[in-house]
Amino acid sequence: MTGTAGRVQLVRDGTLARLGPAGDIDGVGGTAPDGLFAHDARHLSRWQLRVAGSAPVTLRPAEEDPAGASSVSVLTPPGTREAPPAYTVFRDQSVTGGSLTERLTFVSNLPEPVTAELELTADADFADLFELRADRRTYERQGAEHSARPVHGGVRFDHRRDDWHARTVVECAPAPDSVRETPDGGTARTLRWRLSLEPHGRTELRLIVYARPHAPVPPVPREQARARQTPGPGASDLDRAFDQGMTDLDLLTVHAAGVDGEDLAVPAAGSPWFLTLFGRDSLLTSHFLLPYAPETAAATLSALAATQGQTYDGFRGEQPGRIVHEVRKGELAHFRQIPYGRYYGTVDATPLFLVLLHAHQETTGDRTLAARLERHARRAVDWMLTDGGLQERGYLVYTPDPGGLLNQNWKDSPGSICFADGTVAEGPLAVSEVQGYAYDALLRTARLARDVWDDEDYARRLDDLAAGLRERFLRDFWMPEAGFPALALDGAGRQADALGSDAGHLLWSGILDEERARVTGRRLLQPDFFSGWAVRTLASGQTPYHPLSYHRGSAWPHDNALIALGLARYGLGDEVRALADGLAAAAARCGYRLPEVFAGYGRTDAPAPVPYPHSCSPQAWAAATPAALRTALGQM
Repeated sequence: MTGTAGRVQLVRDGTLARLGPAGDIDGVGGTAPDGLFAHDARHLSRWQLRVAGSAPVTLRPAEEDPAGASSVSVLTPPGTREAPPAYTVFRDQSVTGGSLTERLTFVSNLPEPVTAELELTADADFADLFELRADRRTYERQGAEHSARPVHGGVRFDHRRDDWHARTVVECAPAPDSVRETPDGGTARTLRWRLSLEPHGRTELRLIVYARPHAPVPPVPREQARARQTPGPGASDLDRAFDQGMTDLDLLTVHAAGVDGEDLAVPAAGSPWFLTLFGRDSLLTSHFLLPYAPETAAATLSALAATQGQTYDGFRGEQPGRIVHEVRKGELAHFRQIPYGRYYGTVDATPLFLVLLHAHQETTGDRTLAARLERHARRAVDWMLTDGGLQERGYLVYTPDPGGLLNQNWKDSPGSICFADGTVAEGPLAVSEVQGYAYDALLRTARLARDVWDDEDYARRLDDLAAGLRERFLRDFWMPEAGFPALALDGAGRQADALGSDAGHLLWSGILDEERARVTGRRLLQPDFFSGWAVRTLASGQTPYHPLSYHRGSAWPHDNALIALGLARYGLGDEVRALADGLAAAAARCGYRLPEVFAGYGRTDAPAPVPYPHSCSPQAWAAATPAALRTALGQM
């Protein structure tokens, strides 16, 4: 994918390369960092090719292969019309688990022998991904040592800090004629070659960069292929988006260990910032894929059961039975400079785990996984009732975490939970859509208790808890004057009255009664909510609305997928079709790859969705959105 600042992004098996138009890496950070990344560390921060003593001319910039893990650029030395370049360089780059492979093919354009002189400057700064983000801060790395040394056929870079050791190895064939330090010092090294070309001949230089994090990058098991199709000439935009989404999900697949230590392939949340297992993201992605690839749900559930909270750890929000928010393996997480090694600051992953566990059994008819994870499911219910707040407060609640996430629902940016006048709601917060997830989780777990675990008493208890939650919710969250549910209840029990897209999730979970659900569903397709491409996170016209905010006016494909499934649940066919048509049209104008999020501007404002500047792409739940839309349309 050619993204921000013309960079190409290659991703596969938990390894990411972000390259410039000529295939180079310059070591930038911010919104669009470049480099070779594995396990949240940058293993190449410089990768700069020079031919005939200068930067090459780019005849064709790097362009991603449709499969997404390789690109080709076409380069030459500088030349003129009277003295055209003596040779052309075809630069083919690809990534796979833990490595970047580059094949440079030099093709002579002359009828006599010619020598190609080239240099490649390489460096590895081993920067943690959290240091490179746009809101990056400086972290102490006291005692860290960087080194570089020539090895047979290339160069090796090492980073050591106490018990932490990461390295990058560059192997070349043929070996460089020399490996030298650069004038600016540091660990950067320049590799030089003189390659002979026969008249109109060609030669090849092959380079492999091995990223070796402190924790190894295990291979991703790929025994099972997802359901695929190849759209023909008459395929619809939704068909093409579905196919692209399935391709992207293959690229975003990463390794995880299961509850019994088994090797699993699970969907990472997205690239570049979230190339790892995420509770909420991986669960919803797996749910969207259930009719097409139920093995993804089985793998995700086992991986999350393996990381389920065991004890109390305030630094990372761990509590017994709680499902993890994200798992990181970088240096800062290792030394607990950030809480995200295993971070549990999410209020919704635990009920979504239970929802998916039953949905998997319901879809496949296979009781094995539900029986295997019974203990984990019961512990998840216990968390909802105790630390989650359901018994004491009547709702699932969270308190903002100043060291992690201030908001712990899917709208996790600061200020996203607000009143209609823009005032930010203060916690402990009970956000609306999470109560729907909890209601659905209780009902579904009751069915598992009844049908799989043979525990009728437990099933009746959960059914009663669900009924009580629904009764309270309809009383406390419904806003009669607006004819719409509140976004949240703040710590004082006041309704955060901003009109938000979260209401559509309530249709998906079934917590609303028939009348309120139909009113809410139709309201979401009114012009202040529906941009023509998708439903906005906040209805326009409200004080806090901003079309370029992360959660206060932008539009998210996965959010709309849940809304579409909810509309279908209540038989709102016209609304489902309008939403599916808008998202399919948006996908068609984005190369059939839906991004994580796009701006909230309407379809009449621009001929294509306006990009959100910090959007991740590919993003797993956006890639799975066309699958959810297919399912919703199929229910009409």
